Amino acid sequence: MKILVTGSKGFVGKNLCAQLDNIATGKARWYKVPAEGLQVFQYDLDSNPEELETYCKEADFVFNLAGVNRPKDPEEFMKGNFGFATSLLNTLKKYKNTCPVMISSSSQAALDNPYGQSKKAGEELMFQYAEETGAKVLVYRFPNLFGKWCRPNYNSVVATFCYNIANGLPIQVNDPDVMLNLVYIDDVVDELIGALTGDEFKEGKFCYVPHVHKVRLGDIVDLLYSFDMGRPNLQIPFVSDSFRKALYSTYTSYLPKEKIAYSLEMKKDDRGSFTEFIHTENHGQVSINVTKPGITKGQHWHHNLVERFLVVSGHGLIQLRKEGVDENGNKYPVLNYEVSGDNLRVVEMIAGYTHNLINLSDTEDMVTVIWANACFDPKRPDTYYDPVE
Repeated sequence: MKILVTGSKGFVGKNLCAQLDNIATGKARWYKVPAEGLQVFQYDLDSNPEELETYCKEADFVFNLAGVNRPKDPEEFMKGNFGFATSLLNTLKKYKNTCPVMISSSSQAALDNPYGQSKKAGEELMFQYAEETGAKVLVYRFPNLFGKWCRPNYNSVVATFCYNIANGLPIQVNDPDVMLNLVYIDDVVDELIGALTGDEFKEGKFCYVPHVHKVRLGDIVDLLYSFDMGRPNLQIPFVSDSFRKALYSTYTSYLPKEKIAYSLEMKKDDRGSFTEFIHTENHGQVSINVTKPGITKGQHWHHNLVERFLVVSGHGLIQLRKEGVDENGNKYPVLNYEVSGDNLRVVEMIAGYTHNLINLSDTEDMVTVIWANACFDPKRPDTYYDPVE
């Protein structure tokens, strides 16, 4: 299959072409589109017009994503949106190519403004083309789109807010109660790829992306600031739904290079180090513990705190003993678990059990990843010294 993508360097075009390339090279195997023989013709403003002739002659499917969003002169809306579509369809007719043609319109096509009028004209042109040639046309009225590679300070409030907040710049919110209909770029790409095999979603004359997020503008701002503040506070985002996950992925794509990496506070002593890595709102914390050769750490118990130890490097012994005495007045037996980075094994530190962590090596540090069911509270540490043996 040969696919023509116009506007290939734009937001949607770039994401679509990247995934089509993943299909063609066998990296994305879950689509119905066969990888064998898949070829993508990419056309944009800097392309040679003669290339369009060849592409329109050979294409089996056309994605027309070319368009103008914010020109200096409003008259350019009609030229860039309606004019290019006209040229594209005329070229297809020239070579009697009646392959399916998709066009990216906008929900603003229903509005009476220069941009909406140009999009509406493009839609009508497509429908007329279908009647004239019998070709299948797919007209998508996209709402607000967001995701990686979207140009900030252009035509996407989400891209602008992500970029500005990630880079420490101010944002302007005129009305936080405005509700936005948002579609994530990955959902757009999946829908368009589905259209290649006739699996598009359609209602009446128009096609659509089924996954639409209706979100209050002020809530988007709050989430983005929480993402930004959570990094130095070790707080990972609460990605409880598909929108939060998509928004966080979008936000991180605008991080400047100096914020991509950040240091953690390592609490060091003669025994090794302890470093808190991740805090969560509802799922505890993750820490990294380094134990030097021959050293024993721990020797304490908790009323409520539960931990999971996973030794990922080195060789050691984890011991637990239930607090108190049995019915005969004897201490409970010690439980021993040998652990190694060569054989990953999780050991649970149970509430009410004193426990330790012993590095059995004479030469190597032992590294342990620790998950706890609550973030550490220095005002109430819930940690009580008692040697296991």
